[in-house]
Amino acid sequence: MTASAQTAPKATTDTTLPPFAHSYAELPEQFYAEIPPTPVPEPYLLRLNQALIAELGLDADWLAGADGVAMLAGNRLPATAKPIAMAYAGHQFGNFVPSLGDGRAILLGEVIDRRGQRRDIQLKGAGRTPFSRSGDGRAALGPVLREYILGEAMHGLGIPTTRALGMVATGEAVFRERPEPGAILTRVAASHIRVGTFEYFARRGDRDAVRTLADYLIQRHYPELADSDAPYADLLAAVATRQGELIARWLLVGFIHGVMNTDNMALSGETIDYGPCAFMDAYDPNQVYSSIDHFGRYAYGQQPSIGLWNLTQLANCLLPLLDEDTEAAKTKARSALDAYGKAFEPAYYGGLRAKIGLMDDGTDAGADDELVTDLLGRMAQHRADFTNTFRLLADARPDDPSSLEPVRAGFTDPAAFDAWAVQWRERLARQPEPDAERQARMRALSPAYIPRNHRVQEVIDAATERGDLAPLEQLLAVVSRPYEDHPAQTEYRRPPREHEVVHQTFCGT
Repeated sequence: MTASAQTAPKATTDTTLPPFAHSYAELPEQFYAEIPPTPVPEPYLLRLNQALIAELGLDADWLAGADGVAMLAGNRLPATAKPIAMAYAGHQFGNFVPSLGDGRAILLGEVIDRRGQRRDIQLKGAGRTPFSRSGDGRAALGPVLREYILGEAMHGLGIPTTRALGMVATGEAVFRERPEPGAILTRVAASHIRVGTFEYFARRGDRDAVRTLADYLIQRHYPELADSDAPYADLLAAVATRQGELIARWLLVGFIHGVMNTDNMALSGETIDYGPCAFMDAYDPNQVYSSIDHFGRYAYGQQPSIGLWNLTQLANCLLPLLDEDTEAAKTKARSALDAYGKAFEPAYYGGLRAKIGLMDDGTDAGADDELVTDLLGRMAQHRADFTNTFRLLADARPDDPSSLEPVRAGFTDPAAFDAWAVQWRERLARQPEPDAERQARMRALSPAYIPRNHRVQEVIDAATERGDLAPLEQLLAVVSRPYEDHPAQTEYRRPPREHEVVHQTFCGT
């Protein structure tokens, strides 16, 4: 569909910019709306992601220049850009909304990175689209900063994620609870196809569009399925496998997405849409930070079951492609969805065992699972910090009680840890592995640094209230390399003091 006309951005001088490709925009017109960004009055560059620029094979000097900044602001587009807003629906907190779509994000096109991978380039906060409903199509600086930080932190943790190519200020205010400085984030993703994209067409009874989208998803992200005898069932299983592994990895670092609506589940297997997300401080499986999650639907410990719930909605969309007989299609869908648990359980429980230094010798995984589950229960009861407990445990030596002191000090009742540590030492004694090797394995799985909520808020406050980006640079320096020790920045490992605790995080809309 074609949107109503609005002020079009001017063309840039883009001789150094690789031409955009448009494989998604080559799909039928009901998949998107053609819409240019709305120019902003006084854009200026806040930050470029130099590492990602190099990965994409782009010209950093051009991006930092007048034409590059104008492109990142949506004021001037390269001649090869074809700006579109993608159509999708979604279940939001369990309630189906038939038409959501990109209400403030505009896809400029795709580039092929240095590894030969196709990547979307999208402007988030670029103005109203036909899917904006009552929204203003803009983004405030605070949420843009949060998404930039969280994306780089997740990338540093080795977890699949969208990332920010850069941020520009718009020179105008946006209005949320109060006026806030506006900004635009340039988001890079493997793609922006969501569970909700399939829901958009399935709920309209457009079976041809569902098949077209499934074929496109296979071609772009699962090409190994192209010659499958049952490509759509295998596609569902492959997506379920990636999601199971992804959510397991979230849990292993204490990440809470905060708004796991079906329109926020990317079928590429990347983490997408950093709204009211957060990393836990003290371990609590019922932890919720999102200001809009009033009943804990997306609490930390609920994320695995919600992942499967979301995939079930995808399965419902694919049923007509799985078999003409409805009951046979449901049987095939259930079989395909089994891949989720088969991926999640070994990734999560195996990851937990590894985080406490256990080697899988195949003898008694059940007892090992009980040992780590017991630790988590004690951590929850005694308010132990999730990140620090595992990292400090990696630094400990079972034969040296003093090396355990930093871990036990994190429990409100250190004796609770002591009782567990006796069993842990006995278990490690059965492993023929030097302490140094075990510690190296554990440290590679347990980060020293996460973007703690109070630190992210400090960055947002400094930038929005004083225009000071120095705290952003300091935080990015540690969270982009989270498994390394940063002796001069150990303060970033500290949990929040009582007056620093962030109880709620917020969406940017």
